Amino acid sequence: MNKKSIILTISIIVLGFLAFMATNLVRNSGKSDTELLDFSIADTSSVDKIIMTDAFANRFQLIKKDGIWIDSAGNCIIQEPIHTILETFKNVEFKGYVPENSRKTITNRMSGTHTKVEIYQNGEWSKTWFVGFSTQDHYGTYMLLETPDKKSDLPVIMKIKGFNGIIEPRFFCDPRRWKCTEIFALERDQIASVDVRFFDEPTRSFSVSQKGSNYTVKHFKTLLPAVDTNMVIRYLNNYKKIHYEFVNYDLTDKQVDSVKRSKAFCMLTLKEISGKSSVLKMYRMKGTGELNMNEFGDSIAYNADRFWCLLPSGDLVKCQYFVFNPLIMGHIYFAQKPEAMEM
Repeated sequence: MNKKSIILTISIIVLGFLAFMATNLVRNSGKSDTELLDFSIADTSSVDKIIMTDAFANRFQLIKKDGIWIDSAGNCIIQEPIHTILETFKNVEFKGYVPENSRKTITNRMSGTHTKVEIYQNGEWSKTWFVGFSTQDHYGTYMLLETPDKKSDLPVIMKIKGFNGIIEPRFFCDPRRWKCTEIFALERDQIASVDVRFFDEPTRSFSVSQKGSNYTVKHFKTLLPAVDTNMVIRYLNNYKKIHYEFVNYDLTDKQVDSVKRSKAFCMLTLKEISGKSSVLKMYRMKGTGELNMNEFGDSIAYNADRFWCLLPSGDLVKCQYFVFNPLIMGHIYFAQKPEAMEM
């Protein structure tokens, strides 16, 4: 190889190296050594504790025990939002860097507006997300990351793979939103008795009790001499899955006390074979201003769809008549057999 060829080869190598460096600088413009991108968690089954703290110092802790998620006090919590959180851990991905001229503004704003999400895997802290606010197009979320090795001080824009939307609503610390809505989850053979009392219409009151395969039904304190056993079984089967609709977001503490002091329209007392007893008190909810009608077609002044229910825990929650009517409308199930009525 002659001298000119050697010079030409060296020149090409140098130019190629400079081109590579220039391309790399353009590609990484806006990137900093203090920006971390490794947010995702491939094995979400190893996540066993999550601690969330919002900008108002509200803190909520999720713990996995025997495959079920509970709160720090061991209480039941709804599982669906946790599945969404774990899905977010797995599918989060980098969307872009924060433009240099916006870094200071975004960073300052994030310092006061973020949710801190501490993630533990197999009992050990693995990383912490600082989930900020969404980008203007709502297709990304500003986030910071901390790991045992390093903490980023410049936010980046993250998104969820295959999802056009924001991330921050998936992480919330309001304990009311985490409470289980379950009231009853009982099999028929777990129930010893049910007593339903109507205070505004006493003649609608009834009670059901069972002992082995024998059932006793009373209508307004009067023992029914003969009832359809199949209908009694259908009634008791209604207690397999009863949930309230919403926790109380509408009433102040003073208004809640006022509701509790008012006259309930119905009280349901359920006793289990185990000896546990549950009492639910039901209160009318104010009407919506529209014409409301009850199940008999009569015009009423209260909300025909929902009512307030006082749980054994002392919480006042919002319930639907649609869910509770099969429990409190005894006349549907306990009409006397025709032959009994003729006797």
